[in-house]
Amino acid sequence: MQTPADRHDRREYPAHWEADVVLRDGGTARIRPITVDDADRLVSFYEQVSDESKYYRFFAPYPRLSAKDVHRFTHHDFVDRVGLAATVGGEFIATVRYDRIGADGMPASAPSDEAEVAFLVQDAHQGRGVASALLEHIAAVARERGIRRFAAEVLPANTKMIKVFTDAGYTQKRSFEDGVVRLEFDLEPTDRSLAVQRAREQRAEARSVRRLLVPRSVAVVGVGRAPGGVGRGVLGNIRDAGFTGGLYAVNKAFPAELKEVDGVPAHRSVREIAGPVDLAVVAVPAEHVPEVVAECGEHGVQGLVVLSAGYAEAGPDGRERQRALVRQARTYGMRIVGPNAFGIINTSDEVRLNASLAPEMPRPGRIGLFAQSGAIGIALLSRLHRRGGGVTGVTGVSTFVSSGNRADVSGNDVLQYWYDDPDTDVVLMYLESIGNPHKFTRLARRTAAAKPLVVVQGAGSAPQGHAVRATRLPHATVSALLRQAGVIRVDTITELVDAGLLLARQPLPAGPRVAILGNSESLGLLTYDQCLAEGLRPMRPLDLTTGASAEDFHAALSRALADDTCDAVVVTAIPAIGEASPGDAELAEALRSAAAGVPGKPVLVVHVELGGLAQALSAAAGTAPASPGGGDPHRPVERLPGIAAAVDRPAGAAPAATGSRLIPAYPAAERAVRALGEAVKYAQWRREAADPGKVPEYEDIDEKGAARLIGGMLARGQGLTLGTEETCELLGKYGIQVHRALPAPTPDAAAGAARTLGYPVALKATAPHLRHRADLGGVRLDLADEEQLRRAYAELTELFGRPEELRPVVQSMAPRGVDTVVRAVIDPAAGAVLSFGLAGAASQLLGDMAHRLVPVTDREATSLVRSIRTAPLLFGWRGSTPVDTPALEELLLRVSRLVDDHPEVVAVTMEPVVVAPRGLSVLSASVRLAPPPARDDLGPRTLPVY
Repeated sequence: MQTPADRHDRREYPAHWEADVVLRDGGTARIRPITVDDADRLVSFYEQVSDESKYYRFFAPYPRLSAKDVHRFTHHDFVDRVGLAATVGGEFIATVRYDRIGADGMPASAPSDEAEVAFLVQDAHQGRGVASALLEHIAAVARERGIRRFAAEVLPANTKMIKVFTDAGYTQKRSFEDGVVRLEFDLEPTDRSLAVQRAREQRAEARSVRRLLVPRSVAVVGVGRAPGGVGRGVLGNIRDAGFTGGLYAVNKAFPAELKEVDGVPAHRSVREIAGPVDLAVVAVPAEHVPEVVAECGEHGVQGLVVLSAGYAEAGPDGRERQRALVRQARTYGMRIVGPNAFGIINTSDEVRLNASLAPEMPRPGRIGLFAQSGAIGIALLSRLHRRGGGVTGVTGVSTFVSSGNRADVSGNDVLQYWYDDPDTDVVLMYLESIGNPHKFTRLARRTAAAKPLVVVQGAGSAPQGHAVRATRLPHATVSALLRQAGVIRVDTITELVDAGLLLARQPLPAGPRVAILGNSESLGLLTYDQCLAEGLRPMRPLDLTTGASAEDFHAALSRALADDTCDAVVVTAIPAIGEASPGDAELAEALRSAAAGVPGKPVLVVHVELGGLAQALSAAAGTAPASPGGGDPHRPVERLPGIAAAVDRPAGAAPAATGSRLIPAYPAAERAVRALGEAVKYAQWRREAADPGKVPEYEDIDEKGAARLIGGMLARGQGLTLGTEETCELLGKYGIQVHRALPAPTPDAAAGAARTLGYPVALKATAPHLRHRADLGGVRLDLADEEQLRRAYAELTELFGRPEELRPVVQSMAPRGVDTVVRAVIDPAAGAVLSFGLAGAASQLLGDMAHRLVPVTDREATSLVRSIRTAPLLFGWRGSTPVDTPALEELLLRVSRLVDDHPEVVAVTMEPVVVAPRGLSVLSASVRLAPPPARDDLGPRTLPVY
């Protein structure tokens, strides 16, 4: 969008300020700068504003805008004067502007850092959260232009606008003079303003998904006149599922006299439908989709499910077609599932929606299911169908979304909906790609604190139709960050369903202690070994023998559950032969009644070819386990310490359905125990999440001094790796001392450096191919005098080449200890990541590194040190002396503070860090600076543009 020649002092049009946002009611709007081309739109907008709203804006009757007003409100320099508009269908629905002012309240330019701000919202769109969204965006624009404070004058009767300012969460002052309320507030984001912003984001995005999943009326566009075809099939699926709302069939090729198709009202266009349409399912060729979208937008349709293919999955032309589709839909305030989608399902009795290609409605239940491709969606639904009706009992789906190319609605949006959906207790997601990992981990952490979130994360490149942010992090690192956020990470669809069924049916275990009982000694021992492999603490298996009766199982299970040293029970069962052997229904009833006596502990069954037993175990009225009093099924009777009720179940969520507790059954010990192991780790994470720790303050940190240093360094270039002295100086501002190393280009220089530092010393080659590779022989330690130093120097040059190739340095000896590595990196997709591991080829080869998102708390630093497989080497393995891990944790926290306080620090590497029994020594460090990447977690709410 380019302005005409009347530019005077204006800068280039700031296209990066354009954004799509989700409003409070779930609709969308576009926010963009106002230009001179908008004069007619502004006049039309103002004519639709009520006289009362005009009075509130101008403090006097102001029926129309003069030509001078229109010129003033459309001519901006995008620095000292900025105007933004929220648009729907290309027309203004709200405006906001700021004018930079000086201390005297008169127009000013930089370095003045204050501006007056004013809003005007069309009456028909008030209450939709438009002003709040505009405030977030105009504040971000102002910060970019060096403005740090807004002032606003509001009439006392304009309570809605006063509330917009006061609810925003910024630090503010209020005064009253001459009948006007004056509000002043700083624009620097605060914890409260971010919390307000994210709460609004959650409500808006959840509402936008709810409009798709809970429509009052649906139109299927592209219904064929003859049986067969995608459109006709989806229409039949919606009808056969018993959809409770209005249903319409649409095809522009229908004869004028055709009134019904398969008993459903037929129309040639969405415009012909008399009543409102909430959702349109689009099943027409891609070239006809724009016409359908325009019809739907003009009719007021709220959302689209686009089944049509031929978009980004088809190549560059299709990708551009997909972007145009999203732009067009958002112009009308609509959201899209798809294109190339499999569809959406809601099994609630109040909705009964099967707007998908699945020919049968899944069994209703309390599992939320998300997939991207149709093939994975089919696999998940069919696996749940088979397991739900046979082996493991009747557990079904609450809602299902297959997003296809996820050009608009993504897993993040659906996660926002499931967070406080009272009909969903467990969330299962198969993610072939993650478009915004940083946001996903934030949402996952919050969701996992309330209900289990189980994820299969696709490895390798994203599917053809998916646009994702570039990430430099390995797949294993992203997986580790997801686990840190409370995500239950599994590798296959089978594991996804196994874990989901356990978590949907049973309470969380209070610990890793597992009792094993059954009528097969060998199966019990197999289960015992598998528990050890999963890191659980199994008790000796109790063999009831093959002659065990149902009463024997009941008694043994009751005793195990009553044992305070037991946190979970695995029952193993094999077919028995003989008249005294219990039948499937009898055994299932015995296990269910025993489990009901102690409802706070999970029970699993490992069976061998006992289909009847599995079905009998599932015979219950409800699909969710019931806690005493109908509470959260994932809260043990002895509730997880310190977790508030609001965390266990989001506010406003209904209790789980009552009914007998379902006991999941598995055909193999390893599958049951693996699911139990994931439940144990998740329960532990939830206990720890109740007290995540804090980011400590250190009095010796000089944040402002570091900022000045970084600013001066960056003035030399856009990106640079600091030299040794600069690195030491910057790290010193955060209390991190680097062991001094002096260059030794000649033997005499090496001897002089050793005299300066004092013996004993180390001689190291720092050439890239030898750096941090002591195993190659490029390091000589404990050189006690000049003779040993000169001999070592000669050996190195003889082995590896000339000094200018080796780049030798001399360093004083550090106390002996364990060599470790500390790294931090700013990833464009995931954000700032802190990593830790032991130094050496073995750890690198095994990938034994642990990772945490920055900022790291004291508890997270403690767990980071202990989470690598080689951590025992730090704690006295095989009689060695334990090292000073508190000093190591403090170093990790200081590095975390550095990269969190200064986003210009895009990479830090410390290798090796020698951790001794007392203290540590950073022997080598490097720092890279660059202009700070965009922090979308601190910016205004926006919908992604792929």
